[in-house]
Amino acid sequence: MTEARDKTDARDERRPAGELEAAVMAALWAAGAPLTPGRVQTELGSGLARTTVATILTRLHEKGVVDRERQGRGYAYFPVQDAPGLTARRMHTELDRDTDRETVLARFVAQLGPGDEQHLRRLLEGDER
Repeated sequence: MTEARDKTDARDERRPAGELEAAVMAALWAAGAPLTPGRVQTELGSGLARTTVATILTRLHEKGVVDRERQGRGYAYFPVQDAPGLTARRMHTELDRDTDRETVLARFVAQLGPGDEQHLRRLLEGDER
C-alpha cells in the first residue's frame, strides 16, 4: 500500500509536458546558441533525466518549434522563433482548429482589454508605432 502511494505521490509531483517544454525553450532562448540535451539538462538544474530532456527536445523538433544540427554523435538544438513568435504560432494553431474563424476572432477581440484593442486597431491600420 505504501509503495502504491509513493508512486502516486511521485506522479503528482511531475510537471505537465507544456511546463517542461516552456522551461526547455527558456533555456534555449537564454543560451543564444545550440545546446545538446545534456547542456539543456545542466541549464535547467531541475533534476530531470537527460533522456527526459532529449525526449522533450525531440518532440519540440517534431512540432517545428526547434531545429537541430549534428554535434558529434548527437544533436544540438536551437529555437526557430523567439517567444512572441512562438505565442503567435500557438494562436494561429488554435484559430485553425475551429471552422468558424469569424466567430472565434469576434469573441477574441470582444475579450481584449482597452489597451490591447487599441494596439490591435493600430496594427490592423498599418500604424505599427
